[in-house]
Amino acid sequence: MKKVSFLAAITGFLFAAGGSAFAVYPVYTGYQGTNAQGQVVYLPTTAGTTVVNPNAVVTTNAVNAASPTRITGSLPRVGSNATAAGRQYYEPTDFDRLADSGLYVGLSVGYSASISGSMIADYMGEQNAWFVPGAFQEADFNTDTVIPLQLSVGASINNDLRIDFSYLRYSGISYPSVVQSADGVGGYVEATVDGGAITANATMLNLYYNIDSYTGYLAGGMLRPYVGVGVGISLNTIADYVVYDNTFYSEMDPGAAGAGDLTGISDVYAYHNGGTAEQLAFALEAGLTTELDGGMKLDFFVRYANLGKVKTSGSIIVSQTEWLGDGAGSEYPAPYDSVFHYTNWYESGRLSTIDLGIRLRLQF
Repeated sequence: MKKVSFLAAITGFLFAAGGSAFAVYPVYTGYQGTNAQGQVVYLPTTAGTTVVNPNAVVTTNAVNAASPTRITGSLPRVGSNATAAGRQYYEPTDFDRLADSGLYVGLSVGYSASISGSMIADYMGEQNAWFVPGAFQEADFNTDTVIPLQLSVGASINNDLRIDFSYLRYSGISYPSVVQSADGVGGYVEATVDGGAITANATMLNLYYNIDSYTGYLAGGMLRPYVGVGVGISLNTIADYVVYDNTFYSEMDPGAAGAGDLTGISDVYAYHNGGTAEQLAFALEAGLTTELDGGMKLDFFVRYANLGKVKTSGSIIVSQTEWLGDGAGSEYPAPYDSVFHYTNWYESGRLSTIDLGIRLRLQF
């Protein structure tokens, strides 16, 4: 009997000591371990009460633990309806899915929906400028299909802002195929042009800002709007070209001309040397971003690019056929080549485009 009483006392002491330890050093507010069936035991929030479980009697500390609330279903929206439209209406998973992060490389291809610019002679005020064939009247650039290509390397500064360095190339633009050349008496004649291909190679520093804070995501959260601006240097090159004027210019009545007198000029070829101009360039862009698999993003954009001036080197060589009187009332083409060289007689024009394009960005 004494042995049974002693064992019962030891057992009661051990259980009481264990319960006291849990009460003094709780693992979590209100948490007191598990019972013999492996169930978690929580204490009530009222101070000083006693909980009886199948294993022990435990006395709580004087604490008021907050009862946790179990959340089921989707997470609550971020922010408040009291503020302006923006990110607060979208769940964090939607926001993170389109977030920009880390370094990236991008490749874009576009279509120049509009080419603005024209060539005009810069030497209209020069003495005897009418004698040099060229675009004395302003003539728009001649364009085939222009597909601008851009290569970008950049990084995200934060979730809203990213910056990159890009190389942008335009080709498929040329000098006007037909120009109006001065006829020397205040009028103009039509002249044809061969050559004069134009290319622009621009290197720019670009800054892009996601504006979904103001607009929210579009298309049910699939598209994220942004705006961008870029500034840099464009090397604009125009190839050599020839302006041909087949007008016959009469200088003197052959009947009144002596032998060897100049009576007329025809078949005027003006060989214009091309040139490269280094110009300040800038671009404005607006677009929408969506996500593809594998950490890739796709930008659909509209871009305005101002590439500065296209300008020739200022050197023009003119070859023409001279007609001479024979002294008997007729004329004949001279047996020699009549060639003139003009320097510092430039032709130039500003070049800008509006592009529609798509850019693929691979994030690291």
